Amino acid sequence: MIIVGELINATRKAVREAMEARDAQAIQALAKDQADAGADFLDINAGVFMDNEAESLKWVIDAVSGVSETPFCIDSSTAETIEAALAYLETKQGSTPMVNSISMEKTRFNQVMPLIKGSNLKVVALCMNDESMPETADQRLAIADVLINELVKNDIPIENIYVDPLVQALAANSAFGMEFLNAVDRIMTEYPGIHTICGLSNISYGMPARKFMNQTLMTMAVARGLDGAIMDPLDKRMMANIITAEALAGKDNFSMNYIKAFRDGKLP
Repeated sequence: MIIVGELINATRKAVREAMEARDAQAIQALAKDQADAGADFLDINAGVFMDNEAESLKWVIDAVSGVSETPFCIDSSTAETIEAALAYLETKQGSTPMVNSISMEKTRFNQVMPLIKGSNLKVVALCMNDESMPETADQRLAIADVLINELVKNDIPIENIYVDPLVQALAANSAFGMEFLNAVDRIMTEYPGIHTICGLSNISYGMPARKFMNQTLMTMAVARGLDGAIMDPLDKRMMANIITAEALAGKDNFSMNYIKAFRDGKLP
């Protein structure tokens, strides 16, 4: 499972305040804690700073690069910020970053594709277009098919594509959980070599015991083939669920990761 640590996000009050104060130690601590907990990428988002988003991301890159070699996931709604951050990263890290994200929304696609075309970047590919948010597995697959083929045509290696089928709130529609799971299953089956990734927290919006619901969905999704998550790696129960689910799904050879996690005290 590829874990993208989600905590360096300025929509979180403490992170926004740390970025405003240029408190490098606070951001560095978040980076180190997530990497130590098992994050493979560190998502960095400064979207709340609309007037200086790119400069804020550059500051984060400077702060974190001094204490961690974990690659970044550049998370922005604007192509200009993604471009600036990627250019800056070339001078800071040798590891290959991830871009979050591209979709089949016409404007987004046309702005982001030139930045990633022919590159070795990891790419989050959202199952969205200009028509509507997909609700069924069929709708997700239709968007994924076009998006995957466009990315491959533009020389993005299949193994660098992380399709996000989009999790939606169960409170809005009782079918949304299963439609997401069915989409993961079909994408992983029909597109060999592709990855799937998501943020799970939307599923529990408006529901009680949100963490428990998120953790349960993660276990079910791993069984369907999900191999990436944008999440809080400091959530020990979630991390334990992932390790256990991968062992049960036959994705952990001789259950070695499970056994190691037990010996390290990472299982309940």
